[in-house]
Amino acid sequence: MTKEEKLKSLNQLKKEMSADKNLPLRRGATNLVFGEGDCDAKIFCLGEGPGYWEDQKGRPFVGNAGSLLNQLLQSIKVPREKVWITNVVCYRPPENRDPEPSEIAAFQPYIDRMIEIIKPKIVVTLGRFSMAKFIPNSKITAIHGKAHVVNWKESMILIVPMYHPAAALRRGEIMSQIKEDFQKLPDILREADKPDIKQMELV
Repeated sequence: MTKEEKLKSLNQLKKEMSADKNLPLRRGATNLVFGEGDCDAKIFCLGEGPGYWEDQKGRPFVGNAGSLLNQLLQSIKVPREKVWITNVVCYRPPENRDPEPSEIAAFQPYIDRMIEIIKPKIVVTLGRFSMAKFIPNSKITAIHGKAHVVNWKESMILIVPMYHPAAALRRGEIMSQIKEDFQKLPDILREADKPDIKQMELV
C-alpha cells in the first residue's frame, strides 16, 4: 500500500469511527481521539485511553504523559512525527478511570485495522491494557522492555511492552525503567528489519 493509499484508508477509518454511535464512552467525551503520526511509521505506540487534554484537543498523548513520551522518543533520536500513536479506547473514560474489557473490545476492530494499514515493524504497548491485547495473562513487571514475537492475525508481529508514561511520572523507579527500556528500541528495530523475525535475537 502506498503512503497515499494508507492516508486515504486512515481517513476513511476515522470517518467510520466518528459515525459509529455504538462505540462506548462516546456520550461523555468531547472529541474522538483517533491517532496521529506517520502512516509509514516503523514504531506504533499503543496507549490506554485519552485523558483530559487529549479529549479537549482530539489528539493522543498531549498532556504530561505525552510530554514524557516525546522526551523518551527524542532520547533515541526518533521524532514524535515519525511514529504512530493511539490508544486501545479512543474516547475518554469518565474521570480517567481504567477502560473496561467491553470498551476495549468495542474499539478493537478499529485498532486492528489501524495496525493493518500502517504495518509497523514493532508495536510498543504503553501500559498493561494495551499489553494484554497481544500478550494476555502476563505481568508488565516481568516482561517490560523485552521484545516478543507474537502470532497476530495469522502473521508474526513484534511487541515491546513498556510501562505507561503516566505511571513513570508517579513513581521514580518506573521512570528509570522506562528510560532504560526505550534505549533498547533502536537495537530491536534493527533486528525487526531482518527477513524472518521468528529467527531474530530478542533483546
